Amino acid sequence: MSRSLQELADRSVSEEEPAVARDEDDSEPSDVEFELDGEPEKDETEEELEHLVFGDSVGFREGLQKFRQGEQKEEEETLVGTGLEGLDDADLFFTDVGPSTQNGHALATTSDDEDDTLRSRHAAAWQDSDDERMLVSLASVLRLRKLRRTEAEDVVNGREYAKRLRRQFEMLNPTPEWAQQAIQQPALKKRRLSENAGSEDDVSDDDMDMDVPSIAPLSKLLQDAESLVRQSGPGAGKKRKLRPEVIDIQRTKDIAGIQPSAITSLSFHPQFPLLLSSGPSSTLYLHHIAPSPPAPTPNPLLTSMHIRGTPLSTTAFHPTDGRIFFSARRRYFHIWDLNSGRVEKITRVYGQQQEQRTMERFKLSPDGLYMALLGSAKKGGGVINILSASSLQWVSQARIESRGGIADFCWWRDSKGLCVAGKSGEISEWSVKEQRGTARWQDEGAVGTTTIALGGQHEFVKSTIGTDRWIATGSSSGIVNIYDRRAWLALPSDQPVPLQPKPTRVLDQLTTPTSHLAFSPDGQLLAMASKWKRDALRLVHLPSCTVFKNWPTSSTPLGRITGVALAGGELVGGGDIHSVLAVANEQGKIRLWEVR
Repeated sequence: MSRSLQELADRSVSEEEPAVARDEDDSEPSDVEFELDGEPEKDETEEELEHLVFGDSVGFREGLQKFRQGEQKEEEETLVGTGLEGLDDADLFFTDVGPSTQNGHALATTSDDEDDTLRSRHAAAWQDSDDERMLVSLASVLRLRKLRRTEAEDVVNGREYAKRLRRQFEMLNPTPEWAQQAIQQPALKKRRLSENAGSEDDVSDDDMDMDVPSIAPLSKLLQDAESLVRQSGPGAGKKRKLRPEVIDIQRTKDIAGIQPSAITSLSFHPQFPLLLSSGPSSTLYLHHIAPSPPAPTPNPLLTSMHIRGTPLSTTAFHPTDGRIFFSARRRYFHIWDLNSGRVEKITRVYGQQQEQRTMERFKLSPDGLYMALLGSAKKGGGVINILSASSLQWVSQARIESRGGIADFCWWRDSKGLCVAGKSGEISEWSVKEQRGTARWQDEGAVGTTTIALGGQHEFVKSTIGTDRWIATGSSSGIVNIYDRRAWLALPSDQPVPLQPKPTRVLDQLTTPTSHLAFSPDGQLLAMASKWKRDALRLVHLPSCTVFKNWPTSSTPLGRITGVALAGGELVGGGDIHSVLAVANEQGKIRLWEVR
């Protein structure tokens, strides 16, 4: 049944004939027009608009052909007469590999050994030898292809790879404005300290960094004393006396900045208002003390010097010329001439090398003729080598007998001798002219003597123990004894000091070992301090030998004191200023006070 129905359907379809329209005068059939889904027939206007908007394949091919013909014609006109008509496109270009100059034009070339990236001025602390043997492929890694100089370049060594990475980083990250200003400033100069530097103790100490203002400006300042010392006010030149018990002291502007380490050496210039400071940071600082107008900046920094790997122990001005002596725990010391900027290195004391293993502690005589160096301790005593401050040649040697060695020493005011304190309390008076000891006495109640200082002046100039009036000794218990040496002048010359003299005053305000004793230039003021306890400093009035009660107070910012120095008020203007007190602490700060 189903098969017959299918056959009838097929037959009906094959018998149908399409409708054909014929022209009356033409027997051939015309184009067949169908009407699909009832859409209207497109007229010529619509077909033209569709052609303009969407185009057709014939128009596209014609336009492409015309474009190719025009481009080829333009290229031929450009290359006519240049000799480049037959070259391939790849041969018409080159790769820029860096700037160079040829015929006044910049071309790109860079030597493999040339590294124009920013590098530290100090040598690298460590270099990897594998950098030269390591190979890096730039073409195989997509993100490294930008480091290539040419398209064919591929493998470079590790050193070249690091150099190109630095250059690429500098291209992507321009140098900031603050860094450009720092680069434009003059670089620190390097100066060789000595041509024949030692090998075992130098440890890269031969190089020295010095600020540029350290030569010419200081030379001018030292030659013109009026540029440093202000005009003295009324009353200058008169001997002004301090009142006992109560002191008129005012804090002034601190030294600007904080030094990178504790300040272990602090001293004033005897003639100019200059303050010298140093410490284990291997840097020496020189400040101009001008705490008030007309100075535009209070206490400005004049210059500084850094010596690598040399933690400075002692620094001192030469009393009569423009030299600075400084040393560390080394077998040598340096001399810096401020007038010329020259630095000299003294590496040995001839004939005394075994007894002078370190030059960390020294003191210059007040007249500037001698330099005393504390030598190595001997069993039951110690030695002090005396050098000429001008020729730096050995002059003599003081041998002191004392259990434990030498604790401290200081020069007489007239520079004719030394006062040496042993650690067990024995005090020896030693004459440079006679090259022998003139007296020996015992400090009363001394338990581990730590420091000694001389100050003031008496009128008797023919003394065999100098012209200093006061002598102060400090001990590990904090006790400070003050002796009046004028009371000893009536004794015979063969025994100028009693064997066990009685101190004029015993001060027990300090409870920890005494580390610093400093007299004012006129001998009316004594500063005593201990670095083992915070705010452990007291001022003593002379000749009454009484401690001032009103200063320091609980709010005085002293800290742990590591340096104390006193200067006369005439250096900073005179007038009603008696003296200037400088106190340094382990935080690297220096604070100043004026004693009225």
